[in-house]
Amino acid sequence: MVSIGVMARLLIVDDESDIRKFARNFFRKRNIEVFVASGGRQALDIIAKENPGLVLLDIRMEEMTGIEVLRELRQSNPAIKVLMVSGVEDPDTIKEANSLGVIGYVHKPFILEELEKIVLAQLNP
Repeated sequence: MVSIGVMARLLIVDDESDIRKFARNFFRKRNIEVFVASGGRQALDIIAKENPGLVLLDIRMEEMTGIEVLRELRQSNPAIKVLMVSGVEDPDTIKEANSLGVIGYVHKPFILEELEKIVLAQLNP
């Protein structure tokens, strides 16, 4: 098991509670401080207060889409690393997310080894 320093901070934004709980537990075991948000407004509040090093941002959520969250986030914090998460590939959404500076995409269902490798690389460059 790979782990990194306690200072690494990750925000998981997903409207599915099972995914939030599972990912939070998975990354906490790797000594990462994990925050979770069930929607866009909550995510933006957490980002403003906690300044995570990486945001895993679901594209399809009810309250705000991941793209809407990303647009607002870029106005206040253009440098924060964002990894988009989705179970659906939509070329227009991917194009817009790329134009807003995302670092990549993770597809649901997660392959934990791949997700772990990507997250650890971003939090511990």
